[in-house]
Amino acid sequence: MAMAMRLRRAATEAPSVGLRRLFCSNASKFSFLSPQAANSETPARPQAEPSTNLFVSGLSKRTTSEGLRTAFAQFGEIADAKVVTDRVSGYSKGFGFVRYTTLEDSAKGIAGMDGKFLDGWVIFAEYARPREQPRPYQPQNNMNTPPYGNRY
Repeated sequence: MAMAMRLRRAATEAPSVGLRRLFCSNASKFSFLSPQAANSETPARPQAEPSTNLFVSGLSKRTTSEGLRTAFAQFGEIADAKVVTDRVSGYSKGFGFVRYTTLEDSAKGIAGMDGKFLDGWVIFAEYARPREQPRPYQPQNNMNTPPYGNRY
């Protein structure tokens, strides 16, 4: 009987607050339950500069470079399309790159294919970020530590 009264009281209140109060005795302590905290903690991901090169993620293992090219070709002239594959198995690693000839075509490609299905998987298209330069090799000085663990 008491449970039925709680459920009726929870139904008249705001749904998320009533259910939270019903099933969680210390609901106010958890920040993940509050929508205000969830919105303030998600920082915006930095966007890359617009370019003709697109990064495509979420690809199926069966997606080929030719399949990627035909999917994006309806939005403009493509200079190159490449699916990054595993050296051993030859299957896709799940991402690839599409290079358009113009910036307008690349913008149309993002608008047309971002969040769409390709080979049964939802793919995501965005401007590719430039590759970072590798740091120069700096040898470490390991002369201070004795070999084979004789430290004392």
